[in-house]
Amino acid sequence: MAKRSVAIVDDHPLISEGMACLVQRHPALQLVAVGSVADDIYSITQTHQPDVIVVDLLMAGDVFEAIGHAVAASPHSRVVVFTASTTTEHAIRALKVGASAYVLKGSPASELVEAIEAVLRDEIYITPRHAAHVINAMQNSAKVSAAKPLVTLSYREDQIVKLLLLGKRNKEIAVALALSEKTVKSYMTNLMQKLNAKNRVEVVIAAQQMAALAGIGSGR
Repeated sequence: MAKRSVAIVDDHPLISEGMACLVQRHPALQLVAVGSVADDIYSITQTHQPDVIVVDLLMAGDVFEAIGHAVAASPHSRVVVFTASTTTEHAIRALKVGASAYVLKGSPASELVEAIEAVLRDEIYITPRHAAHVINAMQNSAKVSAAKPLVTLSYREDQIVKLLLLGKRNKEIAVALALSEKTVKSYMTNLMQKLNAKNRVEVVIAAQQMAALAGIGSGR
């Protein structure tokens, strides 16, 4: 089976080298490029179109803008943010511009590997000890958001939205609803189109806004 390609952009050589070793030891991953400034995120994505690009937030340049450009240039590429920033606003902003994972530096090496594997399954990953803060902030944001016209969801879509609000992954949703993972992914694609969402994170945010406005997920 072909290895999945990974790129790393971090301005700390020791951390970058450590991540490189971690990737190279993984039997299913292959390191294809390394960078050290925000502009490298976009240039590496254009050149290599990696399956995953691991980036730091706190380095020279506008990392958020670079993530957005990279995801637009290579939609199949997944961005894993690996940073020391515990600021909830940074996490939400990174996820909104296109990142699929937010991992805090200082976490076990296994957690970064878990995040990479998760995004390769088209799932979202947030460092567990930080996830509750991010989710609460998203919920608060949803409550104060300007009201939008409610979208009509099918019965099955509504079920999936409720499970998304509980933080369930595609595989868990498939088991809960007795569906194939492929079918769940198809529903996710339809939900993204219906909710005008660019990624899974925006589907969750839109779902939280709908929950705040219409009681979805409240056991109606």
